[in-house]
Amino acid sequence: MKIVFTGGGTGGHFYPLIAIAEAMRDLSAEQRIIPPQLFYIGDKEYDEEALYANNMVFLKAPAGKVRRYFSLENVTDLFKTGWGIVTCFFILLKLYPDVVISKGGYVSVPTVMAASLLRIPIIIHESDAKPGRANLLAAKKALRIGVAFESAVAGFPLKVRDRIAHIGIPVRKELINLPEKNQAKTALGLDLTLPTIFIMGGSSGSLRINETVLDALPNLVSFANVVHQTGKTHFDSVQKTGGVIAGALKNRYHAYPYLNIQSIRNAASSADVIIARAGTGSITEISLWGVPSILIPIPESVSHDQRTNAYAYAHTGAAVVLEEANLTPHVLASEAHRISTDAGVSSQMREAAKGFANPQAARLIAEEAIRIALSHEAKNG
Repeated sequence: MKIVFTGGGTGGHFYPLIAIAEAMRDLSAEQRIIPPQLFYIGDKEYDEEALYANNMVFLKAPAGKVRRYFSLENVTDLFKTGWGIVTCFFILLKLYPDVVISKGGYVSVPTVMAASLLRIPIIIHESDAKPGRANLLAAKKALRIGVAFESAVAGFPLKVRDRIAHIGIPVRKELINLPEKNQAKTALGLDLTLPTIFIMGGSSGSLRINETVLDALPNLVSFANVVHQTGKTHFDSVQKTGGVIAGALKNRYHAYPYLNIQSIRNAASSADVIIARAGTGSITEISLWGVPSILIPIPESVSHDQRTNAYAYAHTGAAVVLEEANLTPHVLASEAHRISTDAGVSSQMREAAKGFANPQAARLIAEEAIRIALSHEAKNG
């Protein structure tokens, strides 16, 4: 049994594939079947360590972006995508996998197009509240379509909606089960008597969020621990400035360029409120952790997905949305204080968060993929 994964460009596309691979490994052991051979096709490895840990073989194929603004690169990338389809056709012809699982994004297009030409079963998953162009293209040939938001269903053509299931977003196992709160706070060197604010900036960070947090820092450290993931690019300047601004309370401010898995688990367990962008991966993790959040979506001129995602999630009562145009230090600090110190507000938001995500999403996709793969394998000898 051979299964090909594709999709990428961001961690929101890539890491759910890793979660599905983990679930497949568990299912193979439970069902006592030979583990499938796993392959990842993309324009780059994205996370070589994660691929290696899950026995996924990387196969390189070019893929071109389609930008939402005028650029000559749109023309050159069209040829890159065409060459990617040819490359993937011969890769898949040689492998002839039993199923292709796509998370969307520009990286997935060559693989999905080649798989459709070879009549290989395709499963796609859409993370956003509004389907992306790659998945809308792939939906015509997909055997199964998984979505994270119920609202995404209406974005697909009527003729494919009977193939759609609302299952949530696959999340890696190690991010689901968190350590005990005081144990996690101790590991991070936090004051056990104070609430904790976790600014989840990701590996790249956000200059606008970092600047606003620094301006709000005197207010934030007056009542809380602050765990700030700044991004690698901004770390040195933010840490130095933050230490000066926090003054006598600088021991309450903890800046990190990037958090590994264990540190993320500790920060999430410690958190009474999380401040983050509105990528679907972040929203799903926050929901599974059951932590109230303040979401600051990337402006719609840059990303059409995050604003829609943020309001869809906030509609459940689990989060508040602060758009960049309205983001000020006073508003950020005021909302963080209100959520983290009001037990009634916090409790309601925690319950709403827990009801949003599905911790079984990766397993559901893995089960269906293995079922289809076994059927395809039997049919083709």
